[in-house]
Formats: sequence, structure tokens, C-alpha cells
Amino acid sequence: LYKQYAEQLVAAGQAYYAFDTPQELEAKRAAMPNFQYNQQSRQSMRNSLTLDAATVAQLISEGHPHVVRIKMPEQETITFTDMIRGEVSFDTTQVDDKVLLKADGMPTYHLAVVVDDHLMQISHAFRGEEWLPSAPVHILLWKYLFGLDQMPQWAHLPLILKPDGNGKLSKRDGDRLGFPVFAMDWTDPKTNTTTIGFRERGFLPQAFVNVLAMLGWNDGTDKEIFTIEELIAAFSMERVHKGGAKFDFEKAKWFNQEWIKQTDATTLLPEVKKVLGDSAANADEPFIAQVINLVKDRCVLLNDFAQQAGYFFTDPTTIDIAAIKPKWDDKKTLFFTELIRTYETEQFWQAADLEKAFKEIAAVNELKPGELMLPFRIMLVGGKFGPGVFDIAAMIGKDATIARIKHTLSLLQ
Repeated sequence: LYKQYAEQLVAAGQAYYAFDTPQELEAKRAAMPNFQYNQQSRQSMRNSLTLDAATVAQLISEGHPHVVRIKMPEQETITFTDMIRGEVSFDTTQVDDKVLLKADGMPTYHLAVVVDDHLMQISHAFRGEEWLPSAPVHILLWKYLFGLDQMPQWAHLPLILKPDGNGKLSKRDGDRLGFPVFAMDWTDPKTNTTTIGFRERGFLPQAFVNVLAMLGWNDGTDKEIFTIEELIAAFSMERVHKGGAKFDFEKAKWFNQEWIKQTDATTLLPEVKKVLGDSAANADEPFIAQVINLVKDRCVLLNDFAQQAGYFFTDPTTIDIAAIKPKWDDKKTLFFTELIRTYETEQFWQAADLEKAFKEIAAVNELKPGELMLPFRIMLVGGKFGPGVFDIAAMIGKDATIARIKHTLSLLQ
């Protein structure tokens, strides 16, 4: 398919065969550090411009490896209008003769993208700004093969940059700085090494789209959270930035947290169940939804639900005793012992009733409730996190609440 277009270009004098071996090219680069295969150098190379027709025919018939290169015109200015950058011009003397067809018969991107876009009737092409220097080659191919009136409109998008702004963001940067760069897990076919993706890290698809949309674009206001429908309605090419955007993983996590906050529990439930795994396998979905509503404001990533919600379904595996001991004394032991007796007889297991009983016992024992809340929280969840402690107790139930208090008291003895 692609070879016929390459041959068409050669026949028209717009491309040529090049028989230079890799060794010959390496020698040229060694002798000339800034060597380019262009209008000046091609006259001293082994190609169909310097060899006679009989020699070219013989080399091809004998199967000598060769490539097809575009023949860039001399001293011409090529201009096109980019949807983002406006009018862009190139001096053809600054552009080398790119390979269009490799020695194995496979096309390079330069030829393939033009032929493919033509055959697929592409009307608009969006690509990264690193392809802007190749635009004059592609424009000439459109002109030679299909006509400029058939060429799609182009937009060369700004790149996503490293967090420090120095260069294009790469997989290596993600590995080095500890954040994903792929939408989903990607396994390198050569090394079989898997790189974690945004989805597996715990990003909602809506948040990921939102993050990408705001890298290099805004709607002219301070609004940052957009649904896909809102993005479609607000988007315009005129507001796409020309310069690259620094990637900020902390900001990306902020987007995800905001999306978790505003997403209803029913929508979050399937993903949260995956995170909780077997611990919530036997729990009713309405109960899981209640838990989600109680803790979602504390979750930055979906995977945070494992810590922030796991204790509603199973006893915490560890208790942060070290956070309790410095201010622990006999009076607090007596308080929680009395709290157990009171809770064992509590008929109305509601957060408000549990809080009232808690504070009454504290007052009788001349203790400040604030000094008791942290130990109580750690007893129930294992650490210094979670929603309102009485909401937790009400949700996990009487038996679990009392058992967890007793367990922690035994660890403090």
C-alpha cells in the first residue's frame, strides 16, 4: 500500500532512492557532528540523484538495501495555519530529506500518517507539538500525493512537561518521582515489567479526564472541576495554551479528591467494593453506601477507602498504642471500664445517645471529653483517622464497639 505512493513520488522526482549503508551514514556523522541528509549533502551520497539510471536499476534488481527519501525543495517557504498557533512558516533549507520508506519496505510515520489520514478521510488532526518540525514534510506529501485542499486541519498541542518544567514528561520521570504516567497499568513487552497506571493508583476516570483537560486549557474563569458534558460545552481551541503545562501530581490528586467528594455513593460503590475485597464481601450494599458517605470526604484516592472504611467491616489489625500511652492513666482506665458497662445496657444505639452517655461519664469522673476522644477513636479504628467517633460506634454496632474497647484496654495493661 505505502510502497506504491513512495514509488509515485520517486517517479515524479519528488523523492529518491538512497543506497547509503548504515556504516557509511555513521562515518558521515562521525566526520560531521551536525550531519544532515539534506539539499547540500545528498549530492555527495549514494542515491538515485547522484548515480546514473542504469546503476540504480542494477542495484535495485540485485536487491541492495535502500530507502526512499523525500527530496526537499531548495529555498522555499512552506506555510500553514495551525488551529492553536496561527500561521506557521518553515524554510525548506532547514529541513532534511526524511526517510519515507525503510529498507524493509515499512513506511515511516511521515508517509504513513499522510496516507492513513487520506484513506480514512480525516478532517482534523491533533498531535503533540514535537511533530511541528515535521509539518513541512507532511505538507509537501499532501501537496504531491493528494492535493492541499484534501489536507486536514492541524492542531499541534502543547506538551505535558516534567514538574520542574524542564522537558517533556516521561515514564522515567514517573518512576523517579513516584507517580503514574499511563492511564492504566502498562507492561513492557521486553522486560515484562509493569508500570502502575492512574486507574490502578485509585483515580476515577472522570477525574483523570478533568486533569488532562486542564493541562494547557481553561475556560477563562476560575472553574476547575468539569464533567465531560461541561468540558464539551465549554471547550474551544482558542483557549488552548501554546506553551507546555507542568504536571503536578499533588494537583492531580486534588482533582481526584474533589471528584470522590461529589460522586454519589451508588456510583462509587462498585469501585469501593473492589478496594475492600473480602472484608466487605458479606456486607449489604446499603450499609456499604452509608459507610462511603461517611468517609469519602477523607479519601484522596479510591485505594484510601481500604484504610478509611475497612474498620467498619473488620476489626483493625493494629492499634496505635504508642499514641495513647503518653497520656494514659488509671483514671482513663476506670472511665473506659465504666463506659463498657454503660454501653452494655444502652438500649438506643444511636450516635447522639452514645455521645451523651460518654460525656456524662466523663463529667462524673472529672475528665475532659477531649482527652478521651482520641483514645476512643484509636480503640475503634486503630489510628488517628476516620469520621465522627460516635458515628463509627453507631455504625459498627454495640458488640464490636465494646469488644474493641476491651481489646485495647488489655493491650494497655
